[in-house]
Amino acid sequence: MKSMLERIISVSLVAICLAVATSEESAAQAPPPLRDRVKDMVSIGGVRSNQLVGYGIVVGLNGSGDGNVAATSQTMQSLMARFGLTVDANAINAKNTAAVMVTAELPAFAKPGQKIDVTVASVGKATSLRGGSLLVTQLVGPDNETYAIAQGNLAVGGLGITGKDGSSLTVNIPTVGRIPGGASVERIVSNPFESAPAFMLNLNTPDFSNSTQLAHVINTTFGAGTAVSLDGTTVKVNAPRDPDRRVSFLAAVEELMITPSAPPARVIVNSRTGTIVISEGVRLSPAAVSHGSLTVRIKENLNVSQPNAGSNNGGIGNNNAAGQTVVTRDSTIAVDQPPARTFLFAPDVQLASIVDAVNAVGASPSDLVAILEALKQAGALHADLIVI
Repeated sequence: MKSMLERIISVSLVAICLAVATSEESAAQAPPPLRDRVKDMVSIGGVRSNQLVGYGIVVGLNGSGDGNVAATSQTMQSLMARFGLTVDANAINAKNTAAVMVTAELPAFAKPGQKIDVTVASVGKATSLRGGSLLVTQLVGPDNETYAIAQGNLAVGGLGITGKDGSSLTVNIPTVGRIPGGASVERIVSNPFESAPAFMLNLNTPDFSNSTQLAHVINTTFGAGTAVSLDGTTVKVNAPRDPDRRVSFLAAVEELMITPSAPPARVIVNSRTGTIVISEGVRLSPAAVSHGSLTVRIKENLNVSQPNAGSNNGGIGNNNAAGQTVVTRDSTIAVDQPPARTFLFAPDVQLASIVDAVNAVGASPSDLVAILEALKQAGALHADLIVI
């Protein structure tokens, strides 16, 4: 009796050890959950860049400018008048000059004297900006205030060549160029970073789970009540009263790590390029799909009939009459319908099975779009189908 009990205990211990070992092996094989930094998931409310734009003139082109465009001629006339020259606008042929629009992005916290890059694009008849120089151009914001001054030599990546016979060769876009560090900041854009009582952390992708988790991680690290989730996008974080601590505090918040929740199941279809992206979590209810193609070919042939010339021997002499040419159409219609293949989706099928089933029948991207749309209409596709 004792030996039987010992055997049962031994077998039980072995089973427990095997179960623990299997559990540990499964845990070791499972990939660790993905963790993201807060700075990669959010933007700070009020801390953003600003768009600037200006109108300017590019000079020094090798005959590839606007020519006799009225706007360019008037601009050159106004420019020369500033230097004391009186020139008739109609007499200006600006073949070495081009009117351009200059754009730039003013970063947050940019200070006067800092350099920013600018993009220059032709607005007239100029065929190339290669070799040109941008003259002093004021860059203004939506409030029509000047925030930067641009000037410098253009770097153009494109190439355009035109022959005397009208033939041309264009590589990339020669009518757009850039000036690295071509603008100097002249004015500061105010933001609420230094005076706001709280920071607003806005998630790049709205999600209630991530918003809640972000607030929880901040409160766990810096104390209860530091952060509160306002909605699926914004987390309000109380800012330190001392301005000297705001930067270091926000830097510490940005380095926190959280495990983002799984995104919603989506199928994204680009109807222009045929690109299809199926996210993890897409499920299908039991469904059978049959997809085939029907091809109808119609060929038109034109037959020309020229009857022989007729003759009339009655009466005096011969009277030959030419026949009339007749064009007839000969149509050939062919129908090609390959046998359609049918495949079955089992209950709760996952992403890998969907891809394997579609690849097995050799479906093209357009075929896959049609299959997904039909599955969505049938209620078998449990995911958002988004066509862009």
